[in-house]
Formats: sequence, structure tokens, C-alpha cells
Amino acid sequence: MATSDGFPASFYGEPGVLGMLSNGISAFLVLLQNFNTARTGDAPVGVENILAGVHLILIGGICQLVAGLLSFRKYDHLSATAFIGYAALWGSYGATRIYFGALPQTLTTASVLSNSSVSMNMTSNMFLNASTETPLCPLCLSIRESAIAGLVPYILLSFLLAFCSATVNYIMPFVFGAITATLVFEAVVLVSGSWALVVAGVLELLILIFAIYGSAALLVKGLTQRLVLKGFGTPLFNVLLLGTANSASAQSMGQEKKKNTKYAEPMALGFFCDSVAPFIFAFYSFGYMKSFGLGVAWVSIISVAQLFSSYYAHLRQDCYHTTKFGFHATYWLIKAWDEFVVSALIVEDSKVVSGREAMVGNWFFVVAGLVLCVGSLNMDVLELVHNVLFVLLTVSTVPQIPPQGYYIFFGVASSLFTAASIYGTFSRLINTIAEKSLIPVGPQPVSTEQLKKALKCRRSKQGDQKVMLQTDQASDALFYLSNGVASLSALHSNVSSMNPALLHLSVPWVLISGAIIQAYVSRLQVTGGGRFGSVISSIYVGIWAAWTWFRFAGDLLQFSTETAYGFTAGAVALLVINASLMLTAAYRNLVLLFLTAVMEVVLVCFLLSTLQRLPYELEMAMLALVSVLCIYGALASLLSCIFSQRLLPMGPPLIKEKVKRETSPESPCPVANSRLTSGLLKIAGVLEEGGVCGIPTDTVYALAASCKNPQAIEKIYNIKDRPAEKPICICISSVEQLVAANPPFSPLLWEFMRNVYPGGISCIVSKGDWLFRLGVGPAYDRVGTKDSIMIRVPDHTVTGHLCHITGPLAITSANPSGEADSTHHSMVINRLGHKIQGVLCDGDSNEVIASTVVNCLRIDEGTISIVREGCVPALKVQHMFDRVKSTML
Repeated sequence: MATSDGFPASFYGEPGVLGMLSNGISAFLVLLQNFNTARTGDAPVGVENILAGVHLILIGGICQLVAGLLSFRKYDHLSATAFIGYAALWGSYGATRIYFGALPQTLTTASVLSNSSVSMNMTSNMFLNASTETPLCPLCLSIRESAIAGLVPYILLSFLLAFCSATVNYIMPFVFGAITATLVFEAVVLVSGSWALVVAGVLELLILIFAIYGSAALLVKGLTQRLVLKGFGTPLFNVLLLGTANSASAQSMGQEKKKNTKYAEPMALGFFCDSVAPFIFAFYSFGYMKSFGLGVAWVSIISVAQLFSSYYAHLRQDCYHTTKFGFHATYWLIKAWDEFVVSALIVEDSKVVSGREAMVGNWFFVVAGLVLCVGSLNMDVLELVHNVLFVLLTVSTVPQIPPQGYYIFFGVASSLFTAASIYGTFSRLINTIAEKSLIPVGPQPVSTEQLKKALKCRRSKQGDQKVMLQTDQASDALFYLSNGVASLSALHSNVSSMNPALLHLSVPWVLISGAIIQAYVSRLQVTGGGRFGSVISSIYVGIWAAWTWFRFAGDLLQFSTETAYGFTAGAVALLVINASLMLTAAYRNLVLLFLTAVMEVVLVCFLLSTLQRLPYELEMAMLALVSVLCIYGALASLLSCIFSQRLLPMGPPLIKEKVKRETSPESPCPVANSRLTSGLLKIAGVLEEGGVCGIPTDTVYALAASCKNPQAIEKIYNIKDRPAEKPICICISSVEQLVAANPPFSPLLWEFMRNVYPGGISCIVSKGDWLFRLGVGPAYDRVGTKDSIMIRVPDHTVTGHLCHITGPLAITSANPSGEADSTHHSMVINRLGHKIQGVLCDGDSNEVIASTVVNCLRIDEGTISIVREGCVPALKVQHMFDRVKSTML
């Protein structure tokens, strides 16, 4: 098998091209404005700023975001973190320019200017007013302060990225270093005036030059599959010089058990986002920002980036970081919009104080922070300390704190949390690049066994500590947390008539957690593998959105009686739908069933509120009960996912689904149980007779045909609608089976194959007559290409026994061509069962992606290339090859 040539494949294979070009072009856009302002002395007017902001968001934000997402799929920790982090930076900077560009119209309408002699150019200028004696309007000053507050954390983090990239190559450090210096002088411009514009412009020109060269180097590398232009592949210094690897690192890494996936680790990005948002809040809390109007844009954008770190943790089946980063993003979004409402819409101090005294949603964040602390006890000290500081942060914003000390406490807590997050960003980046614990993160606070023993709660005799059911999902904990925040925050609607200011304050609490974040949770549950997917979470998005619209926005918009009756009809519909959700929850567990049952009562209260007949005491009790159920459900779900065992009881399903026998006549094809010898022999017989069967492997499910029956291999192409030019590989039982065929392989190739087999790696080698001795026989021309063949030796007992019985099998992934891989035998049956002759059922796959394909045709020249990165990271394959090659010298 050979990799396809062409620009698109190379572009996908090297997303750094897109990432660095996005940085270079974004810097060029700012450069043009800076040089023009420095030359003419005229600040860019409103339209110019708006257009520049839009271009920064599209190029530096969205394009670079795509590069970061592709880098995550390339198992590139550094580039994934850097590109998504810089996407948030340029997106925020673009939003700042748009905000500033629209300022003249805003000021004209609101008559905010304190001095009518201030020219429009002066009010539109982001840079020059600091050095003039002309007074700035309060809003202009607030924008400048907000921009500085946003730039400072990015300066610190960009320096860390530049330092870490020096351990990988010597082009990215110059790009990231130039960005760091540019951000410094952009901040200086906002403070001291126009002299720094030229310096910032020169540095932005350097960003462009370095980015163009780096992009060219990567593009040529992608096209030629070799390093032609220098800069990549050789670091400035060895990452191992930063420290000595901790011998106990494997134990202390906790959730790193899923490292052998194709997705990069998102922890550094999550810590990155946890550094920016609290830093901006600290600036605001200590009084350096007079308004949070622009700050809400910066925090919102970085929170979206944090949701991406949560999403890739979900793809890595890392439920802890999925929950943590998703929950932190929820907190930052709610607090940002809460402060925006307070600073922009509520003017009187008395209303702000009374509003804060009535808000109780923060208490849910405090308890949920303690849940995360429990979940991190078996990880490392850094993770535990980070969670403890998050609890301190949430405590600092509870409404019972006296108004005089509220912002001081919040600012101090935000500063401490920022410091821990910056250290976490650095340590996670370096340790993931080195794949060793070089930067100390501390040992495991509590051993896994001790924690399991402590959480048994004396109920192990009743069988509560059992293997987690297949229907459990990594996003369940976040589902419970989002509903808990929404329910406890919805209590504020009951006192809205006493204080209309609470209408403003409550909207972000319920809408963001109950609708926006839960919509994200719903997306996670689509592919989460649960029995009912995202049905419940999707419906609850609509419930909380309708609740917010009627209970909080209704009074503000002064709904008519006819409109209120429309909500009445909607409430009746939601009641009926939630009743069906109760039936769905009865198939899951008692906690979820109780939650949906209480929500039914809450919906009854919602219906009564549309009729002006609401019993407030009943509704408050039900909403509080929902929040309690959600806390318990989140803790139980989180621990179950972390330990793959049900440590805290969720209760059995009230309705148990009848399990159909795998030999059910309703199945579109014969099925067999992999745990039974008779099942294995049954599938072997079908293959011997020329049939095509779905079989398990150590990665995903595969379609198999015996090499003794070439016509069966032709069937595979028809079954999958597979293009004829895509070759099919062969699967054998062991390396010894290959040795018996005596292929003319070099000692280096033999040693490499012995190190990677059995496992999730496929090696492309030269074809020859040895394939006939292996047992390929008449299928010689139907497997592989004219000159090469790809060989798989799965690390899977069932597949190995099957190949031992049948001889070599021609295999390919068991999915329609172009669609996702099949990770469970039911997926094979549902998608291809009507086309194939049998399925060997073995439950869930060990991995969620296919094998890594390595081209070994030039191994005698000392080089290998990665054709497709799969379950084994390309970096790990290269390290294995380098180690083997060094032993052969």
C-alpha cells in the first residue's frame, strides 16, 4: 500500500502548514494597521477596525482552530495546544477591534463622551490616546484596560509554548517567540503610546517570515515524505535535559491509560484555558477594569477553546478530564456573563448587593468542585491542588460573602488558580512531549485500591461494586452537573417579583448550563455508546431554554396573555415527552429514573406558572431535590468511569431489557460467540467455504476472507463499496508463521517486526514467492499491490486462533467505505449483516480506531514512514524503530 500523493493529503498530514500561515497572515493584518498609524498618525476608523477584526477572527481564529483540531488527530500535543490557544488569542483580538470599531456609533447614540471636543479618530484609536493629553471616554479606557488584561496571560503562555517548542524543532520557537515579543509590545502600545507601534510592526513582520518558511518546510515534507528544508525534526535542545524521569510516573499519571489512541492529550490545552479566564477575572476584581463589556468576549472565546479540550478528552475515553474541563468552561461562561450583566445592566449598588445575596447557584459549583477533588485523588498532587484551588475559587463567589470583601477574595482566588494553571500547562506540555514525568507533578495522593476500598461503603456484599455497564457514558457526569447548576439557579425566578434585577442575573446561570452546555453534552452522547444516546439531554436542552425564555425573559418582554397560553401548550407537550423519558430512564438506573420523575413535577410547576397558579414552595423543593440527585449522579458516574467499576450504587434498571440470543433468527446473518470453541469453528467453516465474515481484532472489527478463496476477497470490495485501487492486507496468527515462510527480509526488518508484533501496527513489505509458502496461494494477485503487501499480526487471542485454523486471512475494516470504523459486533451486524455470511461476536473493541500502517519498504536504508496513524502513535513507532536500529549497530 502506498500513500496517495497530492496537496490535500499532505495538507491534512501536516496541519502545521495551516496553523503557522494563520499566525503569519494575522500578524500581517495587524502589521499593516500599525505601520499605517505610525506613518500617518491617523488611527484606523470604525469600518477599518471592524474589517480587520473580522479577518482576524476568520484567519487567525477559525482557520487556526481547524489546524489545532487536525493536530489533535495527529497526536501532536504541542501544535494542538498552541494552535487552538492562538486561535482564541486572535479571535479575542479580532473581537476587540470589532468592538472598538463600533464604538463611535455607540458613543454617539449614548452620549457617553465626557468631552465633546474629542475627535472620532481619537475615540476609535486603540493605541495612541495613552500619550495624549486629550481625555479618553470611560468606555474607551475600559476597552484598553480589558485588552491589556487579555494580552498579559497570553504573553506568559506564549513564552511557555516557545520554550516547549524548542524541545521539538527550531522553527516553531522562533514563530512562537516572535508572537510573544509582539504581544509584549502590543500591550506596551496600549499603555505608553505610539513609539511601540514600529517595534510591534517589525516583530509582526518576523512572525510572517518565520511562518512562511516553517509552512514551506512542512509542506515540502508532506509532499516528499522527507525533510528537505531544515527546521523540523531537530530540536534546539533535548527535552530530557529538563529533569530526571520519575520512576513512579506511570502510577502517578492516572488517566493516561488511554495513551495509545490517535488523539493528542488535551490536558495542556485545558490548563491553558484555565490560565487566561481567571487572570482576566483577577484584573477585573482588583479594579484594573472598570467594565466587563469586552472581558466577556475574551472569556467566552477561551471557554469555547476549553470545550474543545473536553471534547478530545471524551474521544480519548477520559471521563475525568471531559467532566473537569467541560465544567470549568461552564463556570467561566456563567461568571463572565454574570459580571457583564452586573456591570452593564445593573447600575444601582443596592441592586447588585441584593442580587448577589439571592444567587445560590454558586453553592452547586462548590459541591461539584469537591466531587472533582474526589475524582482526582488517584491521579497526582498537581491535579488535586488544582481542584482544591477551584473549590476556593467557587467559595470566593458565594453570595454570603460581604460585598466589601467579595471582589478582593475573588481576585486573590483567581490569582492563585492562574498560577497553578500556568504551572499545569508547562508540566503537562513537557511531560507529554517527553512521554516521561520530567516536570514534577507529585505522586498519587491515594492509591487506586485504597480509594476503591474507601468507596465500597460496606455494600460489596450486595454486588454494587461490579463492572460498569456498557450503557454508561463518559459524559454522564457532565450531564448531571449541567442540570444541577440549571436547577439550583432556577430557584431565583421565585423571588424575581421582589427584585427585578434578578431577572438579568439568572438568565446566564440557567441558559448557559441548562441549554448551551447541555447541547454540548448531547453532542458527546451521540457517539458515547449509550443505549439511548442523547435523547434525555437533548430534550432537557429544550426544557431549560423554554424555562429561561418564559420565567426570566417573559417579564422583561411583557408577554401577552395569548403568548403565555402558547407556553402553556408547550409545557403540556414537555410533560408528555418527559413521561416518555421516564420510561427510557427506567432502562438505565434508579438515579436517572428519579431525576426524570422529579423533573416531571418541576414541569407541572412550570405549567402552573404559565397559568399564574404556581405553588412556589413545591417548585423550590423539587428544584433543590433535582440538584441533590445531580450531585450524587455526577459523583457516581465520574467514579464509575474512572475505575470502570460501579463503586457507588446508581440502582438497577427498573425495566430489564430481554437479551436476545446471539443466534436469534432476526439477525440478518449467522452469528457466533467468540467465547465458545464451537463458535470459532463455525466461523472458520464459513470462511473455508468462501464466505466473508466480520471478526474482532485487537483494534476495530474487520471483514475477513480466506486467502484460499480469491472470489471471497472480491466479495469484500462489493460489500464495502471499496475502490478497487485500495489494496487489502493479510492477517496471520504469529511472527513464527511468517518465519516458516522464510521471506528474504533483512535482519533489521525481522527485529523491527518482532518488536511490533503482535500489536496494533501493520507493516508494508515487499511481495515475493514466500507468500505462497505462507499459504496465500491463489489470492496472491488480489491482496496488496503489485509489489508490496501489508501484514497484520493482531494482539488478539481469538483472531490468532482463527488464523491458525484457516491460514492467512485477507482483512479490511468492517465498515462501508468512507464511514466510521465498527467498534462492536452489533455495528457490523446492523451495517453489513445483510451482505456477509457471518459475524464472530466479541463485544466492544479494545480500541476505537484502526491500526497504524508503517511503510517498511526502505527500512534497509534506515528509514520508515507512517502511511496512516492509528491506535499506536507515530511518535511511539518512530521511537521503537530508533531503539531497534540502535541495537543493530
